[in-house]
Amino acid sequence: MRIGILGAGQLGRMLALAGLPLDTSFSFYDTSGSPTAGIGEIIVDPSSSHEKLNEFLAKIDIATYEFENIPLGLTQEVEKYKPLHPSSKSIRICQNRVEEKKLFAQLGIPTASYKVATSAEELKQAATELGCPVVAKSATDGYDGKGQAVLKSPEDASAAWQSIGHSTLVVESFVEFDREVSMIAVRSRDGDVAFYPMAENVHKDGILRYSIAPAPELNNDVKAVAESYIRDLLNELGHVGVLTLELFVTPRGLLANEMAPRVHNSGHWSMNGAKCSQFENHIRAIAGLPLGDTSAISPTCMINLIGTAGSKEDTLKLPYVHLHMYGKEERAGRKIGHINIVADTYKELIWRVESTIERVPSCPAFECSLTRTVKVQENNGATDS
Repeated sequence: MRIGILGAGQLGRMLALAGLPLDTSFSFYDTSGSPTAGIGEIIVDPSSSHEKLNEFLAKIDIATYEFENIPLGLTQEVEKYKPLHPSSKSIRICQNRVEEKKLFAQLGIPTASYKVATSAEELKQAATELGCPVVAKSATDGYDGKGQAVLKSPEDASAAWQSIGHSTLVVESFVEFDREVSMIAVRSRDGDVAFYPMAENVHKDGILRYSIAPAPELNNDVKAVAESYIRDLLNELGHVGVLTLELFVTPRGLLANEMAPRVHNSGHWSMNGAKCSQFENHIRAIAGLPLGDTSAISPTCMINLIGTAGSKEDTLKLPYVHLHMYGKEERAGRKIGHINIVADTYKELIWRVESTIERVPSCPAFECSLTRTVKVQENNGATDS
């Protein structure tokens, strides 16, 4: 089967690497003008008229995409000629936070209180009514902390409006949460659904730095609720492929943050920590193949490499390191790769992660619910885990 991927970055690269053993071939359609996939045939077409789209379509049997921030008109044009999974419906909802919030409300999935603002004045009013602090986010094009601002006072509205620079903002009440988690699921063409263990995610400056899966000490009731939410989303969208739902764990239950209609950074752990990775399962789903086993092999932590990877030679001296580089030049703030660490126990996982990040200068301190729990146990004299 010939699979076309809209986009040619690291997610497309990892999809192709996972799909090649399944007797598939890959072509990429890059609209950015700076592809980094480094695999398969890449058609570079940054023109707004998509002059090379027919050339791309002639080389593929089905299409998918690696990122939702691509023109809706492009995905709809592809759908006229080739099957596209997930469909334009998924991308239309997921690339617009206002539409996303409406769908959450329709399906009874709770979120933080929010308002929509289309001017600095409306932003100030929303901040006043919701009560500061609030988080203002661009309705479209925002990711990795971009297009966002925190307002500590309604008087911050003018500066926040200018800094974000978008015509429509979603303004959310600040959420007091215990931790951030994500649920990743995959749905086949026939409607079969498989769930990955939930991951706990640690962000710094709006960028994901660590994902730990399965999320430690997560109540089974919480997992069941998250699975019900994402199943409803998959079925409502008629989604085929991987879908990711980011959530906050709060004292009053789960609150949905946002979703992504694709393989996700918080699922990279599955490349070494699950029996079938999110990338392989996405290819299986869109190609009409049976879904793979999503269960975890052992506790796993994914470490994002941002800006620099440090000395790969030194890092790879550690026998438990699985290094995945994206073929990108080092640059401040840029995701250039990730490391997966697998261990038999969570306590061993902490030790392995901390030993690894000592060799990677770009990594912040490893702090999460897991490290906090272990510290409490040690302070209480309980050393076993």
